[in-house]
Amino acid sequence: MKPPETSAAQRCPWAGIDDPVYATYHDEEWGVPHADDRRLFEKLVLEGFQAGLSWITILKKREAFRSAFHDFDAARIARYGEKDIARLMADAGIVRNRLKIEATIDNAKAFLKLTQRQSLASFLWQESGGKPSPVSRATFRDVPPSTEASTRLSKALKREGFRFVGPTTVYAFMQSTGMVNDHLTSCPRHAACAKLQRAFVVPTS
Repeated sequence: MKPPETSAAQRCPWAGIDDPVYATYHDEEWGVPHADDRRLFEKLVLEGFQAGLSWITILKKREAFRSAFHDFDAARIARYGEKDIARLMADAGIVRNRLKIEATIDNAKAFLKLTQRQSLASFLWQESGGKPSPVSRATFRDVPPSTEASTRLSKALKREGFRFVGPTTVYAFMQSTGMVNDHLTSCPRHAACAKLQRAFVVPTS
């Protein structure tokens, strides 16, 4: 069911939030917990590509990323070679950063190795604390760039072979995937996502 529409005045005051694409992302996706391995992998990769850029830049390129990276099929990405890297470096629809492209291939390999023993979702939720974090932020000044949980999850991901997963990148990932609810308390989505967090069943395998 589509969530109730949130007005521009009510939303978290992100820079660029008036953009319809960004507003929809805020209203329907950011802060919603889920356990879809492929989409979690996609978000982790895209957060890595976002480093040094604005999220709205990545968001507007997301469909191009999905097309370029075969809808984030890790098994397929793990087989990418120099021809694929050259193809991606020539694709103006995505962020053409060779280090990040190579890291995505390595991350796909790490994902496949990890999922031989457990799902990515169960690993991420387990390492981030085992349950959604119910926080209350009144202003952006209250939102940290990283936390002990994101630092712990960052280290766990690096041990598994993932790249471009520093604590700040991982915290942004945790915010977007509902592991923490950083909608401001004045935003209607805070209460809505808090309810979704309470109902969410954390995957265990």
